[in-house]
Amino acid sequence: MVWEDKGFLVNFVTLIPYPFQLFLPVSGKSPTSKTLQDFKLQSLIFFIKNDMLITNSTKVEVYKMKVLLVNGSPDKKGCTYTALCEVEKELNKFNIETEIFYIGKTPIRGCTGCGKCTETGKCVFDDDAVNVALDKGNTSNGFIFGSPVHYAGPSGFIKSFLDRCFYAGSNVFAYKPGAAIVSCRRGGATSAFDQLNKYFSINNMPIVSSQYWNMVHGNTPEEVLQDIEGLQTMRTLGRNMAWLLQSIEAGKNAGVPLPEKEDRVWTNFIR
Repeated sequence: MVWEDKGFLVNFVTLIPYPFQLFLPVSGKSPTSKTLQDFKLQSLIFFIKNDMLITNSTKVEVYKMKVLLVNGSPDKKGCTYTALCEVEKELNKFNIETEIFYIGKTPIRGCTGCGKCTETGKCVFDDDAVNVALDKGNTSNGFIFGSPVHYAGPSGFIKSFLDRCFYAGSNVFAYKPGAAIVSCRRGGATSAFDQLNKYFSINNMPIVSSQYWNMVHGNTPEEVLQDIEGLQTMRTLGRNMAWLLQSIEAGKNAGVPLPEKEDRVWTNFIR
């Protein structure tokens, strides 16, 4: 977010979470006292309204980050949703926009490897949630994918969904923080959690962790709400995601570029 006046460019960086936001000038050159007076920053008066910063001299659009939370359970308001909601509430405390995206319970095709997405940037199958999610991902800064545990792995719905999302839209996710959460009645959570994390680690995504592996236990939403350690793990995940997003944004404002990419090398292991 920038404010330009009298030839002096000022970047504003959020230092503490909304609604207690403090905006201070940071720039390559130090502002003079007169410059500060020109900007009326010595006695800055502001409030937030409709995502605008209203000051005593002008108004500046407030950049708002977004996290897309994907519910990969066939149960729209079940245990996975309950866990995602706990993360969402924490993200909202930092004025981060959120959306819980339900991929539905209609069967989702697996990837057929046709390669058409390399030409179009989207999946050739356009009758389910995959391309909708990719469109939402373009305007998202971070991602959290949630799944129930089915036979010690993620649901078939989200497995097919993620295979096609990451194959067709890897650029949508690259260099954006990602996290996985899983919900199970009793066992199989760690292997399902490990499998979901593979999508991030093959696609240049910082993985957001918590104080424990991101899982909740319970057979119903009401039982999940009794898993107080699991819920705390979800809240910590939300705070860690917010912290990482803010850190990345601060780095961008300070001029830190994305990592330099090498040309891709492909090898095959044969006998």
